[in-house]
Amino acid sequence: MLIIVLLGVAAVGLGAWSVSTVLEERREAQRSLRVVAAYAGPTVREAELGESLGERILGPVTRGLLGIGHRFTPVGYLDKVKRDIVLAGNPPGYAVDRFLVMKVLGAGSALVWIALFYGVLGMSGLVPLVLVIALGAVCFFAPDTALRKRITARQEEIERALPDMLDLLVISVEAGLGFEQALERTASAMPGPLADEARRMLQEIRMGSSRADALRALEARTDVDDVRSFTMAMLQADNFGISIAKILKAQADETRLRRRQRAQERAQKMPVKMLFPLVFCVFPAIFVVLLLPGLLTILDSLA
Repeated sequence: MLIIVLLGVAAVGLGAWSVSTVLEERREAQRSLRVVAAYAGPTVREAELGESLGERILGPVTRGLLGIGHRFTPVGYLDKVKRDIVLAGNPPGYAVDRFLVMKVLGAGSALVWIALFYGVLGMSGLVPLVLVIALGAVCFFAPDTALRKRITARQEEIERALPDMLDLLVISVEAGLGFEQALERTASAMPGPLADEARRMLQEIRMGSSRADALRALEARTDVDDVRSFTMAMLQADNFGISIAKILKAQADETRLRRRQRAQERAQKMPVKMLFPLVFCVFPAIFVVLLLPGLLTILDSLA
């Protein structure tokens, strides 16, 4: 039964991957057609022949799934998904349409589980109903869970890298560089999402955005408390004419202290988290090793 369930999961995942791949190919084909249309407008037949075989076969299915998703999606959910994708760093393969198609396929996987448990396996009663609901819920919320994990991992990486970046900024500013020049030099010397966001902030400033607007956009793209504190301090420094070097040094000390406190908090949580594996995995094995020989001896003596 476990093998059949795994095969069902693999089938659902393969179907979701195929449809999402076709959706991505459709977006790329539309983008290419728009580029070509700028030079010479293709005919309808040429546009259809330019599509891939998967697009011509699964394209209507994908559009139908998108229509179903848009019809039953709550108001404001797509905006939340867009923001979450931005917070995740716009990873490749993550688009709102693809995300919505994956959600619809996850909800529709309940039909696959019903056919599997009631039709193929011939089960009856409450157990297959519970399995259908549980597996359908897992497939439906899997895209949200994966996206949330990416956001959490990215935010933690930004929190760890921010004190080091601030230290480099302090050194560069005290050496005589301006804030933008120091930020550019620091971003080029550090890898990671924080450096990518710093480079994007510099691009916005070069394109005409003010430093305050670029800092607010940086805060909105990261949604990290330490970055928010740094942004507010920099805005206050611009408004009141405070030395940037002093502000950066104070922010570096404060963020390093908060990073140390978060590490201590996680270390204090470890005994509680280790309790469940110890109780359910380690202790039963120890009891079997220690008590089973004595129990067998007692049973032999009673026999």
